[in-house]
Amino acid sequence: MPRVIDLADFEKTKPYKGHYKRDLAALQDRLERILVAHIVHDRRAVVMFEGWDAAGKGGIIQRLTADWDPRHFAVHPIAAPTDEEKAHDFLWRFGRALPAPGDIAIFDRSWYGRVLVERVEGYASEAEWHRAYEEINAFEADLIAGGTTLIKLFVHVSQAEQDRRLEDRLDDPWKRWKTGLDDYRNRARRADYLAAMHDMFARTDTGGAPWTVINGNDKKAARIHALTAIADHLEANVDMTPPALDPEVERVARAALGLD
Repeated sequence: MPRVIDLADFEKTKPYKGHYKRDLAALQDRLERILVAHIVHDRRAVVMFEGWDAAGKGGIIQRLTADWDPRHFAVHPIAAPTDEEKAHDFLWRFGRALPAPGDIAIFDRSWYGRVLVERVEGYASEAEWHRAYEEINAFEADLIAGGTTLIKLFVHVSQAEQDRRLEDRLDDPWKRWKTGLDDYRNRARRADYLAAMHDMFARTDTGGAPWTVINGNDKKAARIHALTAIADHLEANVDMTPPALDPEVERVARAALGLD
């Protein structure tokens, strides 16, 4: 029987009880080694984020990548499609951004826009967004079958917490760039978005590509939860054995460094 995901179950604010800075640093050390393992073993991964405006996705991504080699990851912030992208199937632009062997791609919003914002705002027809569930499941199944690790996270916040953060963006002049009219158009249709999210979870929470919902009401707890979930999933799909030292490199290095 399919899993039922009810976002109301992820709204209770639970302040982080641990030692946040120490725990975050330990996770970032672990994630750094995980990226090295992907580089060494030519593994690909996609980490995909969906969630409400002001839910904290950017803060999680910032901390996820803090110690990563920038040559081996890319963050793709997904906005409205360009005219070129509209001329193709809606999944085309995402296929172009998939990672090379040894790399990790991070999507800040994703192909799920077809069944969320495009559905709610009427940018996709009912036939298009209905058809998209099967298209998305097939796209993700192909990714996984090709050896790509796929992680799907949804960052949830309550209406009250979202409102507090939106107000903060008005009051803090250095955060105003983060907000716009879209935030308030989306906020006004929260019930419609919740219905779309419910359908999205029901139709795309598959055995091979399940959703992980993050309670974002406390930013510290959300970051630790999200990074732990990502690390666990990535680590389970890559050989974490450190690479052996090349004997010839060791011989030359010891001679050059006077270590013999």
